[in-house]
Amino acid sequence: MAVATETPAAPPVAPEEAGEPARALPGWTRTLAVTTLRSLVPVVLALLAGAVLLLILGRSPVRFYSDVFRYGIQMNNWQNSAVLMAPLLLMAAALVVVFRANIWNLGYDAQYLLGAVFVVGYGPWMFAHWPTPVADVVLFLIAGTAGAIWTIVPALLRAYFGTNEIITTLMMSFIGIDVANILVKGPFQDPTVTIPQTKTIPYADMLPNIPGTRIHVGFLVAIGVVLVLHYLLTRTSFGLRLKVFGENPKAARHVGIDVRRLIVTSFLWSGFLIGLSAAVDILGLWSYVRANWNPSYGNTVIPFVFLARLNLLAVIPFVAFYAVLSTGGDLATQAVSLPTDFLLVIVALILLFMAVIEFLGRRRALGQSYLTKGLKDALRQPLFRRRKST
Repeated sequence: MAVATETPAAPPVAPEEAGEPARALPGWTRTLAVTTLRSLVPVVLALLAGAVLLLILGRSPVRFYSDVFRYGIQMNNWQNSAVLMAPLLLMAAALVVVFRANIWNLGYDAQYLLGAVFVVGYGPWMFAHWPTPVADVVLFLIAGTAGAIWTIVPALLRAYFGTNEIITTLMMSFIGIDVANILVKGPFQDPTVTIPQTKTIPYADMLPNIPGTRIHVGFLVAIGVVLVLHYLLTRTSFGLRLKVFGENPKAARHVGIDVRRLIVTSFLWSGFLIGLSAAVDILGLWSYVRANWNPSYGNTVIPFVFLARLNLLAVIPFVAFYAVLSTGGDLATQAVSLPTDFLLVIVALILLFMAVIEFLGRRRALGQSYLTKGLKDALRQPLFRRRKST
């Protein structure tokens, strides 16, 4: 009597037996290493390209970069870099919120300036009549509210009519910058000076310094906001909804996410954080605003937000790098008789190399066809079941 029996399935073939090199690193470790490499390589290439430009201009790259390090870190200059980090971190956090939802808020200049103008517009009166801690809290809320309000129009247009938010935020930015200048030259102008500027907040009412340093407590506020926001974006339903909507709006609607509310909420939080960056900067460093003044923090921080892959913890070292580059670079460019715009060239080079590397990475990923992986998996399994007669 012939009995058909099945032989046991062959055990999975190890990568070494299949002719593939074994990976020494686990999958998540390898992914982290590749991501880190792709984030750091654009910075290194930009610095090398900047060195070539310096040589072409007849300057010494070694002297320039050593001066950047010296003026940005050494001799307690790292404290000046830390002061600059405070508004940059809050600006980066504001952009991460909307970028995670695949939304663009490019109205950061107006939102920052409006927040700054309202701080110096009402600050002197508040500090003269209220306790300093109470005035600080109220001014932070006023600045954040001013930034949030300026996002309402683009948010509603995007949420209810699908209007491109890039265009609307840029248009609102142009209007907001002019409104800020009107306020500086009009109701908030200091009548005791001839140049158009606001009143100055007294030094005694500025944010106090961390004991033993020249770093104001706004730096700690910025770090705290980044840590809390990182938790909200990675460990709460709000962060999950942002991620789902950013990756697939149709899937977000399908699972019942209120997309319109999410768009408006992300815009409001982004504008509020930008307003906070203005409050930290004014109360911690500047103390007044002049007409036509615009630090344009958003333009310089965007490349580093993307280099950090929209990870707020990874944003911190990148912002620190730019703060050192900016703080030390201002004096380093003067030492080699170059305009400070050379620093913007380096930032632009970082953005350029980042785009090139991303393109090459995506092209390589697309080149690894799923069919090839499927064939490899098939070769590791029995092609047919053997039968034998007994």
